[in-house]
Amino acid sequence: MTAINEAVAALHPGGGFNPPAPTTKGGPDYGRFVEAVRDLQDRARAVDAPDQVITRAAELLEQASALLTPYDADEWSTPSGRRMDLPMRGSIVTVPNDTQVGEDGRLRGWVRFRRYHLGRNGAVHGGFIAHLFDSVLGKTSFLVTGGPYQRTAYLHVNYRKIVPIEKELQIDAGMLRIEGRKIFVDIRLCDGDDLLADGEGLFVTLKPGQP
Repeated sequence: MTAINEAVAALHPGGGFNPPAPTTKGGPDYGRFVEAVRDLQDRARAVDAPDQVITRAAELLEQASALLTPYDADEWSTPSGRRMDLPMRGSIVTVPNDTQVGEDGRLRGWVRFRRYHLGRNGAVHGGFIAHLFDSVLGKTSFLVTGGPYQRTAYLHVNYRKIVPIEKELQIDAGMLRIEGRKIFVDIRLCDGDDLLADGEGLFVTLKPGQP
């Protein structure tokens, strides 16, 4: 182990896979910043503009990137994923959703795929559905066991029906069983009474220092 790796391990036990430390970095406009990035992704996915408009937009994006570049930081310093006061902790990569634990111990809530998540013919790209499932099942595994150091061992997704973009859908996830370090969880994505996709996953609790 190098000196740098030793230093990281000392600061971030559990192989560097720790729950994020809450922060207020980014200030009151960080949520606005994240939403603006999401809106830009939607516009980039949907735009059919004249060439000169695309050229101007590219120039503006390059300027914005240049503005931010000097402030690149590691994952432990950036506010992304650590703003507990914001939806999805201020993470740009997460599919917008919100879930709460019910009296039966299962997580239930809503999800809304945006234009950016479009595959073809009005349907969400299957990879984004898998991404959503992994995120929600990871949260489920964490809440069920109270253990922060876990990773996905496998994720199985059944695509039952077309999943629409830009519509609020329902999600339901919970634990199936625990076998030692193995945590088995399941998930369902619905549009009212219609089951759109379901799946199950296996999460494994990490040993001390395991990456």
